[in-house]
Amino acid sequence: MQLSERLQAVALLVTPGSRLADVGTDHGYVPIWLWERGRIPSAIAMDVGEGPLSRAKEHIRAHRGEDVIETRLSDGLEKLAFGECDSLVIAGMGGMLMKKILADGQALLPGFRELALQPQSDVHEVRRFLQRAGWRIADEEMVFEDGKYYPMFRVVQGVMDYDREIWFLYGKILLERKHPVLKRYLEKEERARLQIADRLQRAGTDGAFLRLRGIEKELGFIREALRCFR
Repeated sequence: MQLSERLQAVALLVTPGSRLADVGTDHGYVPIWLWERGRIPSAIAMDVGEGPLSRAKEHIRAHRGEDVIETRLSDGLEKLAFGECDSLVIAGMGGMLMKKILADGQALLPGFRELALQPQSDVHEVRRFLQRAGWRIADEEMVFEDGKYYPMFRVVQGVMDYDREIWFLYGKILLERKHPVLKRYLEKEERARLQIADRLQRAGTDGAFLRLRGIEKELGFIREALRCFR
């Protein structure tokens, strides 16, 4: 089993020896990959859709993992029992949906040792939720694949004392490490905002100037983050 760079980076956030719960498992690739490499003893692969779960079952059978990777039709964490798994993976979905899954399953979260999360959007909202819910980001990674940037993080229970907006937006650990993929992302975002600002300035309407103030604020955060790379 070979994984995309994005999924492999997510999988490597899981602590070896963990019993895994994979929510939104889709094809079941992450638990199969981890089990084949001896990194996990067992897994529960869950998905809300019967189609994706059926594909996951086929892949698990093809890799002879039926005895160690169980599949469950589940809306988020609904079909999981407290303490049944050590690590929770949620990857490849929008940040607001991820936040809803975590919020709906909040009673189960203390039963996990860690969460490995890869939101596709609204990453700052997921970070804010984790802070309020009593989780802290212990590790972060970011990859560029097929023209897209993918931030992800491993979180554990504890206090996350974030007090700078750029930490929520771009990741404190990624900034501290001067992560090269994050730098490329920030430079791309800066160029895009400058182009938008130029068009808005030339438009000269009240609505354009109102939007321009928002763009200038975003540029301020981007440039503050880029200063971390100096």
